[in-house]
Amino acid sequence: MTADTAVPPPMTAPGTPAPPRPRDALRRLGVDTAYSLVTFPVATTGFVLVVVGLAAGAGLLVVWVGLPVLAGTLLAARGLAGVERAWLPAVLGTPLPAPVHRRAEGGTVRRLLTPLRDPQAWLDALHALIRFPLSILAFAVTVAFWSAALGGLTYAAWDWTLPDASRDPENTDLLELLGFDSSPWRRILLYTAIGVVFALLLPFVVRGVALLQAQLGRVLLTSRAATQAEMDRLAGGRDAAVAAEAVALRRLERDIHDGPQQHLVRLGMDLSRAQRQLDRDPAAARTTLGEAAGLAREALEELRALSRGIAPPVLADRGLPAALAALAARSPVPVELAVDLPPQRPAPAVENTLYFVVSEALANAAKHSRARVCRVEVGRADGVVRVVVEDDGAGGAVAAPGHGLAGLADRLRAVDGVLTVDSPSGGPTRLTAQLAWA
Repeated sequence: MTADTAVPPPMTAPGTPAPPRPRDALRRLGVDTAYSLVTFPVATTGFVLVVVGLAAGAGLLVVWVGLPVLAGTLLAARGLAGVERAWLPAVLGTPLPAPVHRRAEGGTVRRLLTPLRDPQAWLDALHALIRFPLSILAFAVTVAFWSAALGGLTYAAWDWTLPDASRDPENTDLLELLGFDSSPWRRILLYTAIGVVFALLLPFVVRGVALLQAQLGRVLLTSRAATQAEMDRLAGGRDAAVAAEAVALRRLERDIHDGPQQHLVRLGMDLSRAQRQLDRDPAAARTTLGEAAGLAREALEELRALSRGIAPPVLADRGLPAALAALAARSPVPVELAVDLPPQRPAPAVENTLYFVVSEALANAAKHSRARVCRVEVGRADGVVRVVVEDDGAGGAVAAPGHGLAGLADRLRAVDGVLTVDSPSGGPTRLTAQLAWA
C-alpha cells in the first residue's frame, strides 16, 4: 500500500469563460441588435394594451365589467412578458428560471379573477409600462449607431451622388460648418473616420442599451422565480442531508449489530462460562478468557473502523490532508494520493463531506471494483474544491437510489456540491465531486 502526497497538475475551475473569439463577438452584436429592434414594436404594443386595459378596467369597476377587463389585460401582459423571457437567455448569456403563475381554481368567477391574485401578473404589467421608454432609447441608439457606422464606412461609394458643397454656395456640409474648406477627398476622409469611430463603438453601445432592457426584464420577470427556485434548492438540499444522514445511520446501526454487538454478546457468554469454570477447571477457564480477550480486541478494532467512517480524530486535529493520507495508508487497494489545498481549513461540514467522499469511494473500490490501484486527486481553484477518485477496476458503477453512490450524491447536495460518475463497463471508474470551499 502506498500513500504518496504530491501536487497535482493545475485544474481548470468549472465555469471559467473561454477567451472571446471574433465570431462570438459578431454573434453577440447580431443578437443585441435584433433584440433592440424587434422588441421595440413588442414593447409599444404592450405599453398600449396595458395602459388602455388598466384604465378601462379601473373605470368600469363600478359596474363589475372592469374585473374581466383587468384580468384580460394581465393575461395579455403575461403573454408579452413571455416573449421577453424568450429573449433574455440569449442576451444575458445565462439561463433564467421560468415563473410559476398562480393556477386557476374554484368556480367560474374565481377562475376568471385568478390573474388579479397573481403577483407575477402585476409584475408583468409593470414591466410593460417601464420598458416602453427604454425600448425607445434602445431602438433609437441602435439605429443611429448602425446608420452612422455603415454610412461613414461606405461614404466613398456614394459621395458623388450628393451636391458638392465646395461648388454650391447654398449647400454647406460638416467641414464648412467646422470652418474648413470642403473637397470630395476631405469629405471622404472625414466621414470614413466618423464611420470607423462609430463602428468601433457600435458593439459596446448596442450591448449597453440591450443590457439596460434585459436587466429590467430579469429583475421584474424572473427574480421572483429565481427566489422561489433558490428556496426549492435549499429545501432539496435539506431533504438530501436528512436522507443521507438517515441512510448513514441505518448502515451504522446494521454494521454495529452485525459486528461489534455480536462480538460483545459472545464476549459476555465466554466471560460467564469462564466464571463457572474457575473452580472446577482453571485451565479451561484460562483458555476461555484468552478467547474472550481476542473477541474484545476484534470488537474494539471494528468500533474504531466504524468511527473512522464518521469523523476520525486526525481530521479534527490535523486537517484534511493528514486524514486523507491516513485513509490511503489503511486502504486494502494501493492508493496514489495527490493533495493541493491552501493552508486555511474550510468549514467543518465541507471538510467532513470531502473526507466522507474519499472514504466511501475507496471502500466501494475495495469491495466491488476488483481494482489494483486507485488514484485520489484533491485540489482547489477559484473557490471550488474538486475531488477525483479513479480506479482501474471493472467499472459499471451507477448512482442508483438506495446504493452507496446515491448517498454520496445526497451528502454532496446538502452542501451545494455535485457528484459525477463515469464508470463504463470494463472500467475505469472515475468519481468527481465538486463543491464550494467555504
